[in-house]
Amino acid sequence: MRLHRLDITAFGPFGGAQRIDFDDLSAAGLFLLHGPTGAGKTSVLDAVCYALYGSVPGARQSGQGLTLRSDHAAPGTRTEIRLDLTVAGRRLEITRQPPWERPKKRGTGTTTDKAQSWLREYDPAAGAWKDLSRSHQEIGEEITQLLGMSREQFCQVVLLPQGDFARFLRADAEARGRLLGRLFDTQRFAEVEKRLAERRRAAEAQVRQADTELLADAHRMHQAAGDAEPLPDLAPGEAGLAESVLSWAAVARSTARERLAVARSACKAAESAGAEAERRLDEERELARLQRRFAEARERAARMAERTDAYEQARARMERSRKAEAVAPALELREAAGTEHRRAAEAGARARALLPGTFTEAGASGLAAAARRAAEELGGLESARRAEQRLAGLAGERAGLDRQERADDDVLLEAESWLSGWADTRTGLRAAIETAQEAATRAEQLAVRREPARGRLAAARQRDQFARDTDAAQAALVRSREQAADARAHWLDLKEQRLSGIAAELAAQLADGEPCAVCGATEHPAPAERIAGHVDRRAEEAALAEFQRADERRAEDERRLGVVREALAAATAEAGDTPTERLAEETGELERLHAEARAAASGLHPAREALTRAESEYERRTADRQAAQLRAASRAARRDTLDRERDALEVELTAARGDADSVAARCAQVERLAARLTDAADTARAAEEAAQRLKAADARLADAAFRAGFDTPKAAAAALLDDDAHRDLQRRLDAWQSDEAAVRAVLAEADTAAAAQRPPADPHAAEQAAEAAARRLQDAVSARDAAARRCAELDRLSAHAAEGTRRLGPLRAEYDRVARLAGLAAGTSADNERRMRLESYVLAARLEQVAAAATVRLRRMSSGRYTLVHSDDRSGRGRSGLGLHVVDAWTGRERDTATLSGGETFFASLALALGLADVVTDEAGGVRLDTLFIDEGFGSLDDQTLDEVLDVLDSLRERDRSVGIVSHVADLRRRIHAQLEVVKGRTGSVVRQRGAG
Repeated sequence: MRLHRLDITAFGPFGGAQRIDFDDLSAAGLFLLHGPTGAGKTSVLDAVCYALYGSVPGARQSGQGLTLRSDHAAPGTRTEIRLDLTVAGRRLEITRQPPWERPKKRGTGTTTDKAQSWLREYDPAAGAWKDLSRSHQEIGEEITQLLGMSREQFCQVVLLPQGDFARFLRADAEARGRLLGRLFDTQRFAEVEKRLAERRRAAEAQVRQADTELLADAHRMHQAAGDAEPLPDLAPGEAGLAESVLSWAAVARSTARERLAVARSACKAAESAGAEAERRLDEERELARLQRRFAEARERAARMAERTDAYEQARARMERSRKAEAVAPALELREAAGTEHRRAAEAGARARALLPGTFTEAGASGLAAAARRAAEELGGLESARRAEQRLAGLAGERAGLDRQERADDDVLLEAESWLSGWADTRTGLRAAIETAQEAATRAEQLAVRREPARGRLAAARQRDQFARDTDAAQAALVRSREQAADARAHWLDLKEQRLSGIAAELAAQLADGEPCAVCGATEHPAPAERIAGHVDRRAEEAALAEFQRADERRAEDERRLGVVREALAAATAEAGDTPTERLAEETGELERLHAEARAAASGLHPAREALTRAESEYERRTADRQAAQLRAASRAARRDTLDRERDALEVELTAARGDADSVAARCAQVERLAARLTDAADTARAAEEAAQRLKAADARLADAAFRAGFDTPKAAAAALLDDDAHRDLQRRLDAWQSDEAAVRAVLAEADTAAAAQRPPADPHAAEQAAEAAARRLQDAVSARDAAARRCAELDRLSAHAAEGTRRLGPLRAEYDRVARLAGLAAGTSADNERRMRLESYVLAARLEQVAAAATVRLRRMSSGRYTLVHSDDRSGRGRSGLGLHVVDAWTGRERDTATLSGGETFFASLALALGLADVVTDEAGGVRLDTLFIDEGFGSLDDQTLDEVLDVLDSLRERDRSVGIVSHVADLRRRIHAQLEVVKGRTGSVVRQRGAG
């Protein structure tokens, strides 16, 4: 992979567009990336990582999304990263734009645009770029596949973070394993361990489940067998569990079958006894029924003999009723004619009572003639009634005109009153609008002055705070420097004391017959002894750790002091030398004036709306006044027309009313008289017709009664029965005949008469005997069924237990095999002597490769003195496999990497980082990495060591490889001519390329 060009726009500290030409920088092989703290050196590396993977490295991932945008960028400038590179022989261009909040095109406020990505490839044949994808996911998968490494691996291999590898060099096995696991993706081996452990737990659970099921079958068989056989004491996992359960089950089944045979014999005997008892009970019940039947028939015959006379009387009454039924139609006709005659006479009397006295003796024809004359008079009054209705309408119309006149008078009065003050109202509203407009203009002018004043006040407050922070930071730096110096002196003293007594420390490790680590002799005649106050390795390491912590605190205090001083300078440049109190007073006065102007300007909109409403009201009032004046002229003409029509109608109506109050009243009088005369004529004719029909009905009734055999019509009416009485009498006669026939039939039955001659039956005793036999049969059947169910349940459970026993054997074998593999992979079994997990074993092999690759460069950097070796010894009670030691050729001893000095630690960690980069590159499929970056750490080297380290880095240029060094060391600026300087300023950082080409 080779980087060609990087374009950065509005990203991190870079407010504008910046371009970095890596082809120009890479021509020299080594190039330096430098600049002050906070200028944006790391942001350049972040931009490369973001272009490739869409996210920034490590702990800086919180800077994703909108926070990647530069605070110095213009509102309309979008954040964009464009990277031109060659990877796997393909020239690619990646463009990424994170999401950002841009100003809205219409209105105020902002809106969020989504993130966008582009991937293009250069086609040499066509000499142009072609688009490949605009999908974030597709681009990420394509880049990861081409590079052969994840983002974490890329950040460790291409952007070499020296601080991380110094910690990796001194870390324990656990921390070292976590980093190697991320780089070499050994998660699959951890998944193998996890999968084996899960399979072991699953197999164990299956074996335990099978044992539990077998014991459950045994207990269920014991419950099914009852107390026949006691169950032996059994437990899961017990040897011979299956054999014990199956043997006991065989004995229980045999006992259950014997009990079933006995229960079946007892059930057959109880069935025979129960059938005999049921037969006897049926015979006794039948005899008792026949005897009761004969006695009841004798009693009914005696009661019927006592009621013979009542039966004969009822039959005679029924015969007279049948004769009277022939007279019934004539009786009904006579009753209807009489009722109709009475009603007609009463209606005629009521109608004549409503007529004047002159019509009292008039007949039906005279009444009809008087009714016709009244109808003719009513027709002549119809025209006069319409005229009277028109006169009433004229009065209503005249009243409506009077109401309209009064309403228009009110409208004219109100309009004249409002329009008289229109000129003053309009003048006042226009003056209010002009005043509010002046206040709005003044508020805008004050707002322009207010924002800079606020900024100067805030900067002045920050200036005061940063001044106090600077004093505190200086004091803290003085203290941390003193503490670091004391800690370093203490550590060097302890180290010198330990070196003075190192012989005694080595002698403490000697054993008879074992070779000495220094001279190789197996005999130790005079080993050195420890003196009082001897300093061991643990005390020296504790002092070194305390010195390192103190030195880190000193570096942090120096960095904090620099940050605070830069912030103080920026705040002072913005606020000036004006005191904060004076700036606060000036800002407060501007705020007050601005608030007053805004309050006065807030009335502009209401004043304009009030003027618009007043103008609309003026137009409406003027229109109302003109309309009222037109309606008044029209009403005067209409009123004259109505008066002339009214006079003509009153002359016509005076003649038509007569002595009545009105024509309508006269019409009502005539209409009522005509109706009464017509009603009276109709009722008179109906009465005459009803009298004729009544006379005819009396003659027909007398003739019908004589022919039916009755002396008078009244006797025939008395003999009639109504429907209910007829049905009741017929029902009693039918019931008598039916009862008589039933009694004769029962008394004639031969078996009933024979049963009456036998002794009385006793069904109660037979029922008791049958119930006792049924209970005995039920008990026997229950015992038989229980024995049969016991046998079936024991057979079923025995078969299930046998099947469980057959399944248990393979499960136990599978569990033993899986448990042995899981313990071996987890490092917990006795077969794994070094207690190495499978993942640790793989990582140990990778670490051995890394140590071998790192040693090649470490020997050059240390002039052949140091060699990195991998160690799989156990440390304390932990597991082995990930130890890392350094072999000192000057002493011939292998020692811990924590004993290296600061400069030695740096070039050892650098060699380790480069070695790890080579191994990860090979792991990724041999992808060539033509561009590397090394971040910081050169300040701890002396001149000679720095030359050796630069020689090693310079050797990386073989086959056109380039290395970028990120450092603050001033000496590197003289040694490395190709430089990329990041310069920070108040409007954002910019990049400058020097000495390249």
